[in-house]
This record gives sequence, structure tokens and C-alpha cells, in this order.
Amino acid sequence: GTKRGILERLDDGEVIVGDGGFVWALEKRGYVKVGEWTPEACIENPEAVRQLHREFLRAGADTMQSFSFYASDDRLGKGENEADSKFTRINKAACNLAKEVATEGDCITIGGLTQTPTYLSGAGKKATQEQFRKQAEVLVNNNMDVLLCEYFERLEEIEWAIEVCKTFGKPIAATMCIGPDGDLMNNSTGDCAVRMVKAGADIIGINCKFDPFVCLEGMRKMKAGLDAAGLRAHLMVQPLAFLTPDANKHGYTDLPEFPFALEPRLVTRWDMHRFAREAYEMGIRYIGGCCGCEPYHIRAVAEELAKERGKLPKGSEKHDMWGQGLRMHTKTWVRARADRRYWEELRPSSGRPLSASMSKPDE
Repeated sequence: GTKRGILERLDDGEVIVGDGGFVWALEKRGYVKVGEWTPEACIENPEAVRQLHREFLRAGADTMQSFSFYASDDRLGKGENEADSKFTRINKAACNLAKEVATEGDCITIGGLTQTPTYLSGAGKKATQEQFRKQAEVLVNNNMDVLLCEYFERLEEIEWAIEVCKTFGKPIAATMCIGPDGDLMNNSTGDCAVRMVKAGADIIGINCKFDPFVCLEGMRKMKAGLDAAGLRAHLMVQPLAFLTPDANKHGYTDLPEFPFALEPRLVTRWDMHRFAREAYEMGIRYIGGCCGCEPYHIRAVAEELAKERGKLPKGSEKHDMWGQGLRMHTKTWVRARADRRYWEELRPSSGRPLSASMSKPDE
């Protein structure tokens, strides 16, 4: 009863550190199937999901997001009855796991809903919004603090999702998986921001598909769009942990390395420090991660903004932010690396002779 809400915190200028990517982390650990990407792990291997929540909490996350990505009724399939359907059981379990770990810290719970096959099938607004209503109902009935419409490629669909979420009286966050060039229906990134706010979102931004710095380029366009329209909203950004300067409008899914060979593109913790600082200076106050972002990436965000937040994450107890522990190393040249400038100026090698610096995206 004493937990401060997300809008109260953001109105006060607090930094909210989001969590990272569950789908990719659990796929690598053997709990999620590539291609489907659906969160059966919530009921099949709940301890794996619970532990990942705890790792993000220890890394400094202020939010626990339900692992309900792609968990819509039309994607998961129906059971014999609504109460016992796979859709209901997975979403309810996702909420309970997030809430359980949230009580171990001063965390806000986020209930996530995503784009649905119903929209792409052309079934129309009424049928699509019914899918969103079912998702939102489970999240609200299981007491999520915030509703998050995330990973939408088309502006019209996320507008429909926001409209449904607005009927439940919860704070609404909305993020699109787009870059600086706009959505897949040729709406500009700035227009996407404006229309999400007009649809009723309290917090808007970008998640997934692109790397931290491409996402920030997109966020600049969102911010400019809102300023030009005279609108205000809280801003959030949750990028990939893979570098995508060569990606096209579809983001990393069109890169030939997707999904099994993206590791050479992984951002370092030092990249995340720079991303967090640039995001903060832009005025973004909800800063987290999406696919590929492991707990140490989120810890880097929390550590970079420790002064602004007035605290370090618990995960820093065994970690020296700029490598000061290296002063104890037996090798003199490694001891010399206990320096912030060394890591910030380093240009990491891939270790792959004659490896390509860029790829040609598929269409």
C-alpha cells in the first residue's frame, strides 16, 4: 500500500531502470523455442523465469515485467474452456512470477501485451481489439500496476491496443519496435509518438529491433514530434543488445545473422553506460533493455545513473564499475586497465579474421 506508482515517480523526475530481454535469455538457456518465441516457460519451467527476474532485480531494475510476450489467445491456442486455456494459464503465471519477485524490492509490475496475428490477418478492428481485451483483462485481474503495449510495427495496431488498455484505468506505456525511419506503414517516427499520446498512452517510446544508439536516434524524432505538436509524455527506451547500424527498416530480423549468429554484434557493458547517459541527457527517464540484454547490461545502466538515482544496485557489491578490481591482477598490463578511459575508448575486436564489418539485410 506504500509503493509509489510509476507516473508519480516519473512526475518527480526519478529514473526508472527497466529489466532486460527474457525471450532471448531463456532461449539461450533452453526454455524458449526459436520462431514461436512464446512464454510457455512460465508454466513449464517457472523457476527459470523466477531466477531471471531475480537477476534483473539484483542488477538494479525498478520494474518486473510479466513474461507474457506473444502470449495472445490467437497465438497460443485455446483450451477446453476459457479459465483453463493455455492463454489464461501462461499469462496468469507470468503475472504471479513478476509480482513475487517485485515484492523482494520496491518494484513496479508491468503487464505486457503485444501485436497479434488477428491484426495481420485483416480481421478488422473489432476482432483485433477483442484479442487485446482478453490480454489486458488477465493482466489487470492479476493486479499488474502498469499496462505496456510493446513491440508493435504498425501504428494503427498499437493505437487500437492503447484504446483498449485505456478502458481499464491503469497507467499505459506504449513502445513501437521501429527506428528513425518510422513504422512499416510509412508513418514517420514523430507521427507515431504523437498518435500514441493522442490515443491515451502516458509513457511512449521505442523497444527492440534496433541497437541502443539507433533507438536513441528514433527517440530524438519522437521527442521532436511531440514538441512540434505541443504534447507532453514520459519517454522510455528499451533497445536490443545487438549492434545494428546496417539494419534496414525491419531491424535485426532482416540481418543474415538473425537469430543464431548475433553474438559478434553484442554490445558491451561500456556501450550500455554510454547509452544510459545519452538517454538521460535527452530527457528519457524510463531506460531498460530488450532482446539480448542480460542482467549485466541492466546493471551498467543502473551504475551509470547511480548518482542521479542515489543508489547502486545490489549487483555492484561484487563488481567494480570501472574495473578497479583489476588492480589486484597478477599481470602488470592487466592492472593498467583499471581505468575508465581505457574501457570507454576501447574498440573491441570480433576475433574473426577478415570478418565483415557490415551485413547486407535480407528483405
